[in-house]
Amino acid sequence: MIGTHAVLGVSAVSLGMVLTPGPNMMYLVSRSITQGRRAGVISLAGVAVGFLVYLSAANLGLSVVFLAVPELYLTVKLAGAAYLAWLAWKALRPGGTSVFAPQQLPPDSTRRLFTMGLVTNLLNPKIAIMYLSLIPQFIDLHAGHVLLQGFVLGGIQIAVSLAVNLAIALAAGTIAVFLARRPVWLRVQRYLMGTVLGALAVKLATDRAPAATA
Repeated sequence: MIGTHAVLGVSAVSLGMVLTPGPNMMYLVSRSITQGRRAGVISLAGVAVGFLVYLSAANLGLSVVFLAVPELYLTVKLAGAAYLAWLAWKALRPGGTSVFAPQQLPPDSTRRLFTMGLVTNLLNPKIAIMYLSLIPQFIDLHAGHVLLQGFVLGGIQIAVSLAVNLAIALAAGTIAVFLARRPVWLRVQRYLMGTVLGALAVKLATDRAPAATA
């Protein structure tokens, strides 16, 4: 029912999206460094539930709602752009720190770790775009079972994203130590991530494509 082209296509798109620095990566890394790998894994569980929420909503007609109420889509898009811009400012401002720089932060409870992982993912515009416009392009309308195709392809995206994010969360501490011994690399990483996030914010805010083709 689902062709190899669709599986490979969704896998490639998912890999490219998850490797692009964004809110999910920043939150998972920060929790893993400041509170340990267990905190990173718990946060990732919240992110996973966020994926499932988007997957279910997209397959059950959220795109139709956005198309019918473009103001709602615009509000969600601008909120995501503002969130990205705020993260970019935190990275680029004078005295800003890298996502891999150790910070003294109070430990969060298990419930808060999970909740913040969930909220961070739900406010991630990359994920909204993924489910509302990218994955549907790989669905074959002539193959039937469109809803099932959507959930299977979404499941592939979730598997790829969780595998990569888990590896990043588990390795965050090692990466932090490596960069801490190389302050120039740490600054480069901070400016690079801040620039990418800022560019994403501008692109998202200025994109005039409607919900159906965003």
